[in-house]
Amino acid sequence: MALRHALMAALLEGEASGYDLAKGFDASVANFWAATPQQLYRELDRMAADGLVSARIVHQERRPDKRLFSLTGEGHRSLHEFTARPPRPGVIRDELLVQVQAVDGGDEAAVRSALEERMARAEAKIARYERLRARLLDGRFEDDYLAGAERIGPYLTLMRGLSFERENLRWCDQSLKILRRRAEAAEAVAEG
Repeated sequence: MALRHALMAALLEGEASGYDLAKGFDASVANFWAATPQQLYRELDRMAADGLVSARIVHQERRPDKRLFSLTGEGHRSLHEFTARPPRPGVIRDELLVQVQAVDGGDEAAVRSALEERMARAEAKIARYERLRARLLDGRFEDDYLAGAERIGPYLTLMRGLSFERENLRWCDQSLKILRRRAEAAEAVAEG
């Protein structure tokens, strides 16, 4: 998947500035696609050159002018084609997993610390995603929201992000318990 597809999906919400898209990425798309603001702006310029988005300038007093982007007809067609083709299989590239794989020959205390840090980040993301979910639902039951929502894609990807972070939390907790038991057993043998 290219960054452009994630941007086109974000632009389904309507016209947005690069700044708004970067903020929106942090609040929604970040659970499945990461990009820096610089990458977003570069890709938006390429997409405009390719005719996938149009940009209009909004003049502002006391602030620099801003560009608002929206999907063109070609952008909508491109996004439709993207959703029609089978996705590539997902891959995991996670440095922490390599560290855990190598823990037997490495610094176990550092690996445990990295697992604890991952847990803290997962907990923070879960809290942020739950706040976003509450805003989307706006006091409604999930079924009511889904029945009347104009767009459900953001909600479905949010649910995947929540599920992913909850699994991260569960796996880190389980791994830490195993490593701690192992360390305690090694200490008992050394003292024994």
